Amino acid sequence: MAAAAARGAVKRLADVIPQSVLQDIKQLSKKKQKGVSLKYMMDFGQNPVNRQMLLSAQFLHEELPTRLAHRVIELEGLPFGLSYKPQVLKVRDWYVESFKELREMRPVQTLKDEEDFTALLGKIKQRHDFVVPMVALGVASLKEELHMKKSWYDLPDIHSFLDRFYMSRIGIRMLIGQHLSLHDPPRPEKIGLIDTVMSPYSIVSEAVEDARHICLRQYGDAPDIQLFGSTDLECAYVPDHLHHMIFELVKNSLRAVSDRYLDSDVEPPPIKIVIAEGHEDITIKVSDEGGGIARSGLPKIWTYLYSTASSPLTHLTEHDIQNAPAVLAGYGYGLPLCRLYARYFGGELQVISMEGYGTDAYLHLSKLGTSEEPLP
Repeated sequence: MAAAAARGAVKRLADVIPQSVLQDIKQLSKKKQKGVSLKYMMDFGQNPVNRQMLLSAQFLHEELPTRLAHRVIELEGLPFGLSYKPQVLKVRDWYVESFKELREMRPVQTLKDEEDFTALLGKIKQRHDFVVPMVALGVASLKEELHMKKSWYDLPDIHSFLDRFYMSRIGIRMLIGQHLSLHDPPRPEKIGLIDTVMSPYSIVSEAVEDARHICLRQYGDAPDIQLFGSTDLECAYVPDHLHHMIFELVKNSLRAVSDRYLDSDVEPPPIKIVIAEGHEDITIKVSDEGGGIARSGLPKIWTYLYSTASSPLTHLTEHDIQNAPAVLAGYGYGLPLCRLYARYFGGELQVISMEGYGTDAYLHLSKLGTSEEPLP
């Protein structure tokens, strides 16, 4: 009933945008998206001279509207009335707005065109800053409405939509961020957002410090963390992506161990992190003795809004979200998003658990960088 009432009150896309724009969106949503690889981004951005900047802008001018159109059409047709949630409608309208601006932008042929186009990309990137928490608010409100706590994990349509939507968002932000950062003052080891000689050891160390800081604030103490691996190991990767993934994994382990030893006189066992280099992958293993996860619970860790922490999402307002971008930390988006970040450049994230003992998370980063974006 609620969903039906919402449908009546909410205007469909056809009611709020000109017919010509709607037709354009529908047409482009049928067009194939063009995936790029980490290696392609590196080769392309190696010497960001004027010609490269123009080519990059021309590619994005054509590709971004296609990617946005795919998502707009999908946002229009979500199951269980999710399309009609005010937060999801707001995200849809952001995507439509960005689509229109890109389509209205003249073709990029001169350096002045490229400059204007780059300014537009900066504006679009900023507009989409809060897409993840906004969609999360809509999904949290749907979850509450359905009152189906157990069956929530049995709604594959919602979870596969979120996987596709967030993977697409990672790709769009990566392409825009890459182009914008090619305008930054050149640094020999950086190609846009990619660090060609990234040290996994130092990024992991930084993420560990950040996660321990949060744990200390929350619990007044934090278990020790032991880090093993070569400090000399280097690879080409996006440092922000790796930091995000390790921070999430370590935070989960710290919380599990802290909770398990909260009222104990026994010293909590250290969390062990191992960085190993293979021929194809660099693998980072995070091992804890935080009691593990029941085997029946393991599939649930990859669903959105599954969390052992109490979720504050339903009490948040849009104003809260725009003033606290980190509100999603620890509320059931961490692991599914981390796995998408890993897969974006051909890696993987696996979690293996022994209930009654602890959990091992294996993060694989592809060294070859040749796999294309897994576009939805």
